Amino acid sequence: MASYDYPFNERVRTLLRLEDLFTKIFHYLEGDHELNHHCALISIFQVLDVIDRAELKNDLLQELDRQKIVMENLRGNPAIAEQILDEVVSEIEQTTHALRTTPGKIGQVLRDNEWLMGIKQRAVIPGGVCEFDVPSYHYWLGLSSERRKQDLESWLVYLTPLYDSLRIILHILRGSGVPTQLVAQQGTFQQMLGGAKPAQMLRITVADDLPCFPEVSANKYAINIRFNALEGILKPRQCERDVVFELTLCNL
Repeated sequence: MASYDYPFNERVRTLLRLEDLFTKIFHYLEGDHELNHHCALISIFQVLDVIDRAELKNDLLQELDRQKIVMENLRGNPAIAEQILDEVVSEIEQTTHALRTTPGKIGQVLRDNEWLMGIKQRAVIPGGVCEFDVPSYHYWLGLSSERRKQDLESWLVYLTPLYDSLRIILHILRGSGVPTQLVAQQGTFQQMLGGAKPAQMLRITVADDLPCFPEVSANKYAINIRFNALEGILKPRQCERDVVFELTLCNL
């Protein structure tokens, strides 16, 4: 099943963007070619850009503390497996401690690295990290893959508390809702929203063999979903068939 997440607020939007960047970092890090490691470093720079625009540390700490309280209140519930609950609470405590003991802003050590910041400044220019622009970077890319991986992993250490925090929060957020099977008539669907606690994110799940994808327009009052297909020169066109999908409204 293919799934699509749509955030309702800026905080969740930022967490989803960071999750996407970390997914790319870990993927490129597994490769051995210098271009894999170049892409991994560029993605690290993009993480720094995202967290520069949003002060996440306090928000993440507050949310982790709140989730710990929620989990602790589940103790004694016969429907809850105590061992799994203990593991979740322990993971939250460890992640909170690592984030809280991180001095200053997340990733500040990387920002203080003049060599890395020099590459970062050049990287925003199209073709700006050619060998004649940054020969030291060209030399680094020519080192062994083991050395490059070691360096990348040492830089990622300073971002690990951030990744662990957003991974826990998004996991809880995605698991908070109950999926409902619906049908988009002729590829369109609309639902009014209500309730005292508005959703923070919606998830749309469709079959892997469905030849179309959802485009979402939503706010705290209503959801509008239109399923489009890609045809010809990859120009989107509205799907004219009924589409079966699952919709999940998520809230922390």
